[in-house]
Amino acid sequence: MKRPRNKRRGGIGRHAEEILWLAGGLGESCCRIEDRYWEDRLTAAIDATLAHDDEDTLDTVLDQAFNRGSPGCDELADVIEGCTESPAGLDEERDVIFIAAPVLVWSRFRIPARALPAATLANLRTHMHAHVLARNTRVALADFLYSPDQLPQGYCATASFARLLGRAALENKDLHVDADDMQETVQFLSDTRYLLAAVAVPRGSAVFRWQETDGSRAEALEQWRGQGGGCLAPLLPGCALEFVLPESYFAACRAADKTSRSYSVRASVAFLITSLDVPVVKLRAIIAPFWEEQIEEYRIGFTLSDDDDVVHGVVWPLLGAEDEAVDVPAEIESVLRECGVGAIKVLEHRFPLEYCEDCGAPLYPSPGGEIVHAEMPETEAGQIPRHLH
Repeated sequence: MKRPRNKRRGGIGRHAEEILWLAGGLGESCCRIEDRYWEDRLTAAIDATLAHDDEDTLDTVLDQAFNRGSPGCDELADVIEGCTESPAGLDEERDVIFIAAPVLVWSRFRIPARALPAATLANLRTHMHAHVLARNTRVALADFLYSPDQLPQGYCATASFARLLGRAALENKDLHVDADDMQETVQFLSDTRYLLAAVAVPRGSAVFRWQETDGSRAEALEQWRGQGGGCLAPLLPGCALEFVLPESYFAACRAADKTSRSYSVRASVAFLITSLDVPVVKLRAIIAPFWEEQIEEYRIGFTLSDDDDVVHGVVWPLLGAEDEAVDVPAEIESVLRECGVGAIKVLEHRFPLEYCEDCGAPLYPSPGGEIVHAEMPETEAGQIPRHLH
C-alpha cells in the first residue's frame, strides 16, 4: 500500500519554486533570445500570481531569491514591478502603464491629502500631455492627491488599482476616487504627495516625452515643475513644494524616497530658523547611525549651538543596496553645509533603533552621545505636527 506523501516542512510550494527557477534562468541567461524565453515565461507566471491576488507567493519568492543569493534576484523584482505597473489583458493593441507624479511638501501646518477639483484635473491633464507624455497617448488621472500611507499596499493591490486606472486610460477619461474611504494620514513636517495616473499608447510606441527625439528628461521636469506646480500649489496653501519627474510608478516612488531625504533636511533647517528666529549659523547638527541587525538609517538631531537640548530631528533611511560601506554621513554633511548649518558633529557609536514609548517618535542623537526625544520650546511646540520626519 502506498504511503501518503507528507508536505515538506518549510516548503514554499510548486508555483513559488517555478517562479524562482524561471528567475534564476533569466539571471544566468547569456543572450537576448534566451532572455526573451525566460522573461516571457516568468512574466506569465507573475501575471497569474497577481490575477489570483496571491501576495504571499510574491513576498515568498522575493525573500527566497534574496536569501539564496539567486542570480535572478534583481530580474525577478523588475518583472514583478513591471507586471504590477502594466496589468495583463487590458487591451491587445495598446500598452498601459501606471505612473506617479510625486510632490515633496513641507509646512508648519497640516499638509492636506485631498480630492482634486475637475478644473485642476483638466489643467493637469493638459500639462501632462504637453510636457511629460509622448504624442498619441491617452491618460487617466485619479482625482485625489495621495499621501504615502494612502497608496495601494502590496503588489496585488497596486496591480488592481493600476488595472482600474488603466481601463479609464483606454477610454481617455479620469477616475473618480471615493475620498470617504481614505484613511487619515499621519502628519509630518515634510512629506510626499502623489498624483497617480495611467497612460495608454499604441503597442510599442513611446510613452514619455523624453523618448521622442526632440524631448529630454531635464526639460520635461522643468516644464512640469512650472506648469504642473502652478496647478497644484493653490491646493496646498502654506506649503513649500518640490516636484519629482513623473515616471512609471515604482521608479517615481523610489526617486521620491531618495530625493525626500535631502529635502527633509533642508525643510527642517528652514523650519528651525523661522520658528526659533535664529540665523542658520546658530544651528548644530549631530549625525549618528542606527542599527537593528544591520545599519537601517542615520538620524540627525538639531540643537542650538549654545545648548545641548535636541529641538528637532530628521531620519535619513538607507535605501536599496546602501549599507555601512556607503559614506552617507558625508552626503548628509554636504546637504547641511549647503544649508549653512554652523556646526556638524558625526558620532561613530552604533545606536539601537529605538523610539519613544509614549508617542512612538524616533529618538535622536544628542551632542553628549545619548539618544533623546526631540522637544521644541513650549512656545513653538503647539504650532507644528507632533510627528516629525
